[in-house]
Amino acid sequence: MSQMADEARVITFEASDSGERLDKAIAAHVESLSRSQIQALIRDGQVLVNGRVVKPSYRLEGGEAIAVTLPLEPDEIPAAEKIPLDVLYEDEQVAVVNKPAGMVVHPAFGHTSGTLVNAVLDRWPEIAQFSEPSRAGIVHRLDKDTSGVIVVAKTREALDSLRAQFKNREVRKRYLALVHGSPDTPEGVIDAPIGRDSAQRKRMAVTHEGREAVTEFRVIEQYADFSLLEVFPQTGRTHQIRVHLAFIGHPVVGDGVYGRRKEAIKLKRHFLHAASITFARPDTGEPVTVEAPLPVGLANTLEKLPR
Repeated sequence: MSQMADEARVITFEASDSGERLDKAIAAHVESLSRSQIQALIRDGQVLVNGRVVKPSYRLEGGEAIAVTLPLEPDEIPAAEKIPLDVLYEDEQVAVVNKPAGMVVHPAFGHTSGTLVNAVLDRWPEIAQFSEPSRAGIVHRLDKDTSGVIVVAKTREALDSLRAQFKNREVRKRYLALVHGSPDTPEGVIDAPIGRDSAQRKRMAVTHEGREAVTEFRVIEQYADFSLLEVFPQTGRTHQIRVHLAFIGHPVVGDGVYGRRKEAIKLKRHFLHAASITFARPDTGEPVTVEAPLPVGLANTLEKLPR
């Protein structure tokens, strides 16, 4: 039986036949897609088998959980919208914006307006000439309720360069996270694979079948019941920081998915902020570091915490 999660436009089903190629199995469940479209989705990481990205020729054993994220329909292509953007840095090839909490980065099924992509297409309409509309030159993402730096490629050359830098793990990202309790060590590395939660498919989890995920952290402020961390993800898995910090017993404050049910601090978002990013300028190779100040609401929260 297949099931569609409307808000994410994801079709999930269980593999039945042992030895069947993955792309052929998907074709049987999703008749609207051609074999070439299916293979492209698999190569782009839009198909997960037990939470892992595999090749189109992957042979199924039977019983695997398969999740397929469908592409946008033509009438769902996002339009340019005049949405204010906080541009932190801009040159001829790249811009860096400060995404507010509450804004979705990429459009999804049933949600094609009010996103960062809509705003980018209005601010830099030329991006639509070389980038697929649903991406608009954006090669990484932040969760809806995570604020902070996002890089936008303004040229094809910049897009290719930034994609390569992210793929080769040459981009350094620094986050600030307020977590419950105090980690056992003032700094550390969390090395634990992340994949889809087999019990709840909309969640991610640390799982043996997951993809490699590595997160470095350092305690920079200690409070009575909380700790402020600098966090440096070395990989880019979905919800990685939130999953990893919850995994070591110190979930992000305000995280309604991976955090605690009852929160002493009342926030309308989780306390996770992409504070800075460092990348190489596509044209010169010079390092560029852009910082986003901590939002006022989060800064005020810290000021009120007892030590």
